[in-house]
Amino acid sequence: MKKVLLSLLAVLFFIVGFGQAPGGGGALGSGRSLAASPGVRLASRVMQVWPENEDTAKARWTYDEGVICKGMEGLWLNTGDAQYFRYIQKRMDRVIDKDGNIRTYKLEDYNLDNCLEGRTLLMLYKVTGQEKYYKAFGHLRQQLREQPRTSEGSFWHKKRYVEQVWLDGLYMAQPFFAEYASLFHEDSVFADITKQFAAIERHTRDTKTGLLYHGWDESKQEKWANKQTGNSPHFWGRAMGWYGMALVDAMEHYPANDPGKEVLKGILVRFAAAVSKVQDPATGLWWDILDKPGADKNYLEASASSMFVYALAKGVRMKYLPASYLEAAKKGYAGIVKKFLKENGDLEGTVSVSGLGGNPYRDGSYDYYMSEKVIVNDGKGMGAFLLAAGEMDVLGDRELGKGKTVLLDYYFNSEHHKDVTGTNVRFHYIWEEWDNNGYSLWGHVFRQYGMVTDSLAVAPTAASLGKTSIYIIVDPDNEKESPSPNYIRPSDISAIEGWVKAGGVLVLMGNDSANMEFTHFNELASRFGVHFNFDDYHKVIGSQFEMGAFAMTVQDSIFKTTKKIYIKELSTLKLDGPAKPHFSDGGNVIMAVARVGKGTVFVVGDPWLYNEYTDGRKLPSDFENYNAARDLTQWLIRQINK
Repeated sequence: MKKVLLSLLAVLFFIVGFGQAPGGGGALGSGRSLAASPGVRLASRVMQVWPENEDTAKARWTYDEGVICKGMEGLWLNTGDAQYFRYIQKRMDRVIDKDGNIRTYKLEDYNLDNCLEGRTLLMLYKVTGQEKYYKAFGHLRQQLREQPRTSEGSFWHKKRYVEQVWLDGLYMAQPFFAEYASLFHEDSVFADITKQFAAIERHTRDTKTGLLYHGWDESKQEKWANKQTGNSPHFWGRAMGWYGMALVDAMEHYPANDPGKEVLKGILVRFAAAVSKVQDPATGLWWDILDKPGADKNYLEASASSMFVYALAKGVRMKYLPASYLEAAKKGYAGIVKKFLKENGDLEGTVSVSGLGGNPYRDGSYDYYMSEKVIVNDGKGMGAFLLAAGEMDVLGDRELGKGKTVLLDYYFNSEHHKDVTGTNVRFHYIWEEWDNNGYSLWGHVFRQYGMVTDSLAVAPTAASLGKTSIYIIVDPDNEKESPSPNYIRPSDISAIEGWVKAGGVLVLMGNDSANMEFTHFNELASRFGVHFNFDDYHKVIGSQFEMGAFAMTVQDSIFKTTKKIYIKELSTLKLDGPAKPHFSDGGNVIMAVARVGKGTVFVVGDPWLYNEYTDGRKLPSDFENYNAARDLTQWLIRQINK
């Protein structure tokens, strides 16, 4: 009996400590936050080991920090908790001055390791628009223009590693290269990236196991290089982990119809098959030298295991890999939490470094790999675990909207401006926009629940709405916002109304009297018993945020876990017909719901859930707009075919 009681207590401790069985996914769909998740536990420890206010004199530009920052970025997106964003920004601002110079960085080293943190600079620029970040990652883009290459075009790992390509370098450079190209319209870059991934796989892939050797020397002159193939002697776990993460992260930024994306998918499928075969069946983990399980001195290693979990899980989520690979990711994640993650958040089991050549010389032998130290709280291991946790801690929530599509209108709201390159681009209330005016965070929430986010840049029709589950129209343009607004026409209303009656879920988000086209939008809204009033309710002066506060004082059928929200300068609603008030304030209707045919319409008089008031950076912490976005998203998904 005593043993049974102890076992039950152990299970209870595990549930309380980690919120769920590892690999089983989060439970955001049931209202639980990620506060007790393995990722959050480790992130807290990261901020102790690598404090944001660390002495600037000690600041260095390092790829370790680049991995950590990408992991923290995932936590910020998954929680809306701005402490993670602030941590990233403060760590970066230690090494970036106001003119965009990077402390300790030397372009002339042509070291691919130095490009990884460029991804964090891209994110900071997209969110804040600060010129110093633009200037800083410009140095890294210049490095890649000048980076020495092999005869077939692959980047050397470093200038001093002549004619050498390491798997590590693909992660250090290619996702940054792809994201930069996507953001600044350099579409020709994607063919270059594809060629480099394909080249290193062709040279280093072992035909028997499918595994990739750590490095390749085109000259075949290095002591570690096979004189016939140029390959290093062994399959190092973290090297293949870097390569797998590089594939899924680079592909994310490819244009949808770029032929290179299919090439990379093929490489990823072969990669996934190979690493799954060498996963330790007992623990779910991976060995430091992948093809020598149980060999003398070989050991299960935390960073490689985390990287494989991340690559497999993200590959499945992005539909680059068959869903069957998710089981390997779940088993791996559970193994990492069990063996390496400690109660205080420490992460054990990461090899500090493994390289080739250099001084003292690293010969790539098995004995060499076994000689490197295995340490606690290594930045590469912690960052890789955060990335894995970002996928796995919310895994269970993706079942809610799996396979469904949410469509955001880009036709009635079709504002454009010139970006920093002079290119005319779309902006304002769009998925792709990370600054205050965008819906990048709300889009992430939809995807967190398994939905596909898409947009409609032409007038809606029965055909274009046919495969859509949720359709969102926000702030249709007036003459001030667009020189030739696309007004809502009777044919548009007919298509939308027919779609709703057939079971569609429609979201109408208005704006105040100075910032929206009312006449035609109200013609659509009136079909569902709603009228946007030409007013400007809940005006806020400066940073007096309480002037924009609404309190959820009773149990709310939509916002079940939200107590306090912020909405300012909105149009109130007048209702008749099928529309019913959902949330009111001082006699004014703020939100409404209409049931029409088999469908549902949700209406609010403000764009509301844009980044400025959901990403946690501006509002005081007691406002819960991110949580409201999560609650509303869940509710909308549950209305599909209700």
